[in-house]
Amino acid sequence: MSVVPADVLPGSALAAEEPAACAAELGPRARLGPSLAAVYRAQLSRARVARIPLLFVATFQSIGIMILMRGVVDDGAEAQAVVAGSSVLVVAFVALNLLAQYFGQLRASGGLDHYATLPVPPAAVVLGAAGAYASFTVPGTVVTAVFGCVLFGLPLAHLWILVAVIPLAGAALAGLGAALGLLAPRPELATLLGQLGMSAALLLGVLPADRMPEVVRFARDLLPSTYGVEAFARTFGPDPDWAFVLGDLAVCGVVGVVSLAVATWAYRRAAVR
Repeated sequence: MSVVPADVLPGSALAAEEPAACAAELGPRARLGPSLAAVYRAQLSRARVARIPLLFVATFQSIGIMILMRGVVDDGAEAQAVVAGSSVLVVAFVALNLLAQYFGQLRASGGLDHYATLPVPPAAVVLGAAGAYASFTVPGTVVTAVFGCVLFGLPLAHLWILVAVIPLAGAALAGLGAALGLLAPRPELATLLGQLGMSAALLLGVLPADRMPEVVRFARDLLPSTYGVEAFARTFGPDPDWAFVLGDLAVCGVVGVVSLAVATWAYRRAAVR
C-alpha cells in the first residue's frame, strides 16, 4: 500500500489552487503611463546614437533650401512661408521619413514579436517611438528657425510658438510615418512612402502658397504639416492673429490624435500576423 500526497490527486483542492497561485505571481499588466515612459526613454537613447548624423543632414538640408530661396522670393509673406516651411521640414524628415523606415524594418525583421511579448499596451509602443523621434527634431528645428529669421530679417520675438508647433506637427507627422511603415507590406515600400511624404512636405510646405495652382493648394491643405507651417508663419507679422494661430494648432492636434490612433491600429494588425 502506497501513500500519495494529496496535492497531486486530481480534483484535489490543492491542485485547483496551484494555477491560481501561479497566476497571482505574474502581477498586473503594465499601465500605459509607465510603459510609455519606458519605451520613450529606450527609443530616445537609440535615436541619439543612430540618428544624429541624419539630424545634421535634415538641418543642413533646410538651411540650404533657405539660402537658395533667398534670391528667389521677396520679403514679407513669402519669406515667412519659406522660413516656417523649412523649419517644419526638419520635423517631417525625422518624424515622418525616418519613423516610416524604422517601423517598416521592425516589421520585416520580426522586431514586432519582441514588443508583442512585453506586457505593454500597443499604444505605448507607438506613442513612445513617435514621441522620441519628434523630440529628436527639436535642436534642428530651432537652429533652422533662428538661421532663417536672421537670413530673411524676420523678428525672433515669437519663436516660443515652436514649443507648440514641434510637438503638434511632430505628432501628426510621426503618426503618419508610423502608419505608413506598419501598413507597408515590404520595408522598401515603407522607405519609398516615407521619402514621398517628406518630398511632399518639402514642395508643398516650403514654397509660397500663392504661387501654386489651385489643385496643388488643395493637396497642400491635406498635408498635416501645412497647419504647423501656417501657425508658425502667422507669428512673424507685426500683429499676429492668435485666433488663426490657435486654429491651425488645433487642426494639427486633431490630425495628430487621428494619425496616432491609426498607427496604433496598424501596430495591432501587424503584431498578430
